[in-house]
Amino acid sequence: MSSFAIFGIVFLVTGVTIILMGVQTVRQGYNYTVERFGRYTKTLNPGFHIIIPFFDRVGSKVSMMERVLDIPSQEVITKDNAMVRADGVVFFQVLDAPKATYEVNDMILAILNLTMTNLRTVMGSMDLDELLSQRDRINGRLLDVVDEATQPWGIKITRIEIKDIEPPRDIVEAMARQMKAEREKRANILDAEGFRQAEILRAEGEKRGAILEAEGRREAAFRDAEAREREAEAEAKATTMVSDAIASGDGQAINYFIAQKYVETLGQFANSPNEKLVFMPLEASGVIGALGGMTEMLNNISKAPKTPSGSVPRSGS
Repeated sequence: MSSFAIFGIVFLVTGVTIILMGVQTVRQGYNYTVERFGRYTKTLNPGFHIIIPFFDRVGSKVSMMERVLDIPSQEVITKDNAMVRADGVVFFQVLDAPKATYEVNDMILAILNLTMTNLRTVMGSMDLDELLSQRDRINGRLLDVVDEATQPWGIKITRIEIKDIEPPRDIVEAMARQMKAEREKRANILDAEGFRQAEILRAEGEKRGAILEAEGRREAAFRDAEAREREAEAEAKATTMVSDAIASGDGQAINYFIAQKYVETLGQFANSPNEKLVFMPLEASGVIGALGGMTEMLNNISKAPKTPSGSVPRSGS
């Protein structure tokens, strides 16, 4: 083999090697920065690219995918001088590869320190109760501050989440006692409300019962008055009839009237709850005579001829 052939083979191998050195294949989700003599010239997007060997080189390979960064636990003093420990996570994405490479020395360390510093600032301006109940507010304030600070670096902070807030043990115990006392207070209030409602319902029931009882007494009084009125009317009518009978010369009517009253009075004495034995100067013959008069009057009334109108004619007319 001649020297010319050897030189040609070496030249061919060297040319292929140089060409291969200039071939760059960028994976999906990454951007490569290209430097010429140490100065940034362009950015290679995902795909096939060729650069000039020995003049151009790949400066950095930057991931354009969203990444997550853990914030280590740290102690924070709140506004009311309570010492708590807090940690979290940061979600970020590189939007501009050259800025993320050349505007900040260590992108991950810069985001981490910036987030930790602002975490202490935001949480230190709030009370312990606000820290435990307003995590969304803390996350929103941290996101606004850190995202604004990382914009010159070509980085977008998409989300910041506080994972855990750990108060001291004595504060946790005090909060547990406070929560227990608050629940007992609410239970006592509910019991008092139930008792008050029961008393109101009982009073309403007694009021309704009193009204119904009063209405019943009024109705009974009305009924009693009506009965007494009818009894008085009947008594007056009977008295009128006896008076008419006496005026017509019938003496048996007065005997009937006196005997009736006599018998009623004896019945009242007999029905008395306090007297079981009564001694009175009674004439048996008088009572029997009165009863006989009543019987004779009733017989006379039944034997008397009736007028066409159906009434018994009065004696002496």
